[in-house]
Amino acid sequence: MRRAWRDAWHDPAFRRTFWSVLLVALPLVIAQRPFFGLVGARAGTHPWDPLIAGSVPMDVSPWVFVVLYASILFTVARALPLPRLLLRGICAYVLLLAMRMVAMWLVALEAPVDAIPLVDPVTGLFYPDDTPFLKDLFFSGHTATLALMVPLSRGRIARLTMMVCTALVAALVLLQHVHWTIDVFAAPVFTGLAWWASGLSLRLFGVKDD
Repeated sequence: MRRAWRDAWHDPAFRRTFWSVLLVALPLVIAQRPFFGLVGARAGTHPWDPLIAGSVPMDVSPWVFVVLYASILFTVARALPLPRLLLRGICAYVLLLAMRMVAMWLVALEAPVDAIPLVDPVTGLFYPDDTPFLKDLFFSGHTATLALMVPLSRGRIARLTMMVCTALVAALVLLQHVHWTIDVFAAPVFTGLAWWASGLSLRLFGVKDD
């Protein structure tokens, strides 16, 4: 693994891309808290959603947390020996973050009236205050992030496992009523777009795939 990273770091194209991704990521991360404050302050709409309307919410926050972060740790650990693949994953996540901010701004939604706040100490760091935040809706960040673990995985079994985990988290956030059905179904579409765009970006920078 050390040799792979040493060889990658000796590649000027890899270094340029790495620093460029960080330069884009930093302002996006810093902007999260004020951005969520703006989103929370404006009125949104309640879309027609028979699945949410016809079900009773349940608090499954611990399961969402365990499945999501265990999957991320597992996938990233397996991708560490492949620096270019991991760089593409980071690039895709940054693009996904930007897409989600644009989508949330363009599609103003209110949370389901019976939504149970999702307890996530990681994402909670970026919310405007300590009160539960429910309007980070279109599209589902938890589902999109887990969907990103699918192309980032190597091996058929690993990819199938990540697909199952993605479907499980999608079902869990719907069960908790923290997202509308459209949020969940849109998430993998945006993830696919971000993954494609990240590959295109790396090729434009001259970085080859692992």
